Amino acid sequence: MTDLNGKSVLITGAGGGFGLHMTRQFRDAGCRLLLTDLTADALAKAKEAAGGAVAFEFTGDLATDTGCDALADSVLGQGPVPDVLVNNAGIGMSGRHDHVPRDRREALMRLNLHAPMQLCERFVPGMLARGSGHIVNISSLAGWIGTQGLAAYCASKYGLRGFGEALAEDLAPHGVRVTNVYPCFSRTPILDSEQFGYARRRAVPEHLISEPADVVREILRGVRRDRLHVFPDRQARRVHLLKRFVPWVIPLLNRRMTNDAIRAAGESA
Repeated sequence: MTDLNGKSVLITGAGGGFGLHMTRQFRDAGCRLLLTDLTADALAKAKEAAGGAVAFEFTGDLATDTGCDALADSVLGQGPVPDVLVNNAGIGMSGRHDHVPRDRREALMRLNLHAPMQLCERFVPGMLARGSGHIVNISSLAGWIGTQGLAAYCASKYGLRGFGEALAEDLAPHGVRVTNVYPCFSRTPILDSEQFGYARRRAVPEHLISEPADVVREILRGVRRDRLHVFPDRQARRVHLLKRFVPWVIPLLNRRMTNDAIRAAGESA
């Protein structure tokens, strides 16, 4: 079991949809917060949500090597390695693979996958030396099933899932835990991500959308229980079980979700 009270927690993407709820709930769990986001405005929102629990703040672009290294240098320069690293920062986009601009795809891969790997490279040695630590990777249900129009996003989240599983095997004998999280759609800004190649913008059907506060509550429960895999909402749990026991249903479900997205876009137009 991981006791969060008194622990230092570094949250990337702290001003985002999940990030704001993480700052509040980790604060309420008695944690000291180290917060980072891309812009000063986003970071200001995170600081407001965190109240007086903020011990460190950093503004920078984690989609670049220099941004990741600058964050790590700043954190390690002001104190010990964090007890918990939450790799939450990420972006989404949709469209058939050949319709998505290469620069956008590469930016997605750098932030969603390479940044967590680079930050772990910098912080894991200190966790190992201390003999404790916890890494939380916010993957996605798109890290379990390939979904139409999400080739690049799925690649990044499948990659993060595999990275987390392998890292857990490497680090478990040394007292460092890993938790991978696989939410389905949640009511965060990622619902408004860029779309490419569609004649009409697609929308996520309301019945598939969870509340981010509920998702984060499940994340903290999974961290406390040292769970490797956390499916934090009803839709994620449902699809995970279908994939495991009746995988032939998944293509049918994908087609239904695509049709629902097109229909929802028409209803909102």
